[in-house]
Amino acid sequence: MKKSNKLTHFDRNGKAIMVDISNKEITERMATAAATIKMGKKTFEMIKKGTAKKGDVLGVARIAGIMAAKKTSELIPLCHPISISSISIDFDLIEKSNKINITSTCKINSKTGLEMEALTAVSIAALTIYDMCKAIDKAMTISNTKLIFKSGGKSGIFERND
Repeated sequence: MKKSNKLTHFDRNGKAIMVDISNKEITERMATAAATIKMGKKTFEMIKKGTAKKGDVLGVARIAGIMAAKKTSELIPLCHPISISSISIDFDLIEKSNKINITSTCKINSKTGLEMEALTAVSIAALTIYDMCKAIDKAMTISNTKLIFKSGGKSGIFERND
């Protein structure tokens, strides 16, 4: 696919605009994003065993991520409001390094993509884990937030290679 070097959220005078998608084709679209949260061993074990005082940390983080994806257009000014067909959030607990890899996949049939929704979902899921565990571990680190995969639309497929 041909890549454009033009920023689409600005008009020819440099003013911020919402991209006009009225003439775009409806296509099946999917986006997957990831983020990582690293923590101390005690915090990791507490999350893994489900013994946090505030409750099921990963369950709450999953719901928070789903809710955030649905509200992305209210958080990011130039995102289109969209009706997402599917949102999944998965957690991979890496015991060796006391970190949790968070992955979100969003799907839709639409005129616009949903990369921002997948990225918002993993970001808020990570922040929710932090919020629920900060009383015992303020040194947690959220990192590696990135788009992993995107399909659909004129630009086609993007797949991260690193």
